[in-house]
Amino acid sequence: MFPNRYSLLSLLLLIASPLLAGGVYQQPEEFLSQTFDGSPPPATVVWLTGERKKAVTRLLGHRYPSLRVRYWRRGTRSAWILEEVGKSKPITAGFVVDAGRIERVKVLIFRESRGWEIRHDFFTDQFRDAGLNEQGELDRDIDGISGATLSVRAIRKLAALALYLDAQTGNQDVQTPP
Repeated sequence: MFPNRYSLLSLLLLIASPLLAGGVYQQPEEFLSQTFDGSPPPATVVWLTGERKKAVTRLLGHRYPSLRVRYWRRGTRSAWILEEVGKSKPITAGFVVDAGRIERVKVLIFRESRGWEIRHDFFTDQFRDAGLNEQGELDRDIDGISGATLSVRAIRKLAALALYLDAQTGNQDVQTPP
């Protein structure tokens, strides 16, 4: 049936490649080190209470699973490591925001069986220089990926969340964790 064992191996790799696609693409610590040239600032916390909690719930379509979110800031540049469920499992992504605009998006850990294509630059580069409009939504369209609709939606929500929280971090309820 197969002319040689290399054809069989190629076929097996083709079939198995989606199963191998998920995983850890970059450790959060490495993302932070890379973002801040090897020396990340201390983590700070923003509390999700009151109006901020309501705004986050509106952005995500559900409550965020934690009452506080850690972030790292140096000057006008901040880094956020956030999680959102794609279809059934969390996707962990890093966002770098500078002066209210997204500088970089990186999928750090992907746990779903489908939708892993969101980790590629052709997708994440679409977020570069995105901000929030007056309605609190991304100010640009982000093209989807066939077969990755829920993963794309999760990253869109997290991008808006990172921008919103970046704008909020000058307000009260922000502190350095113990």
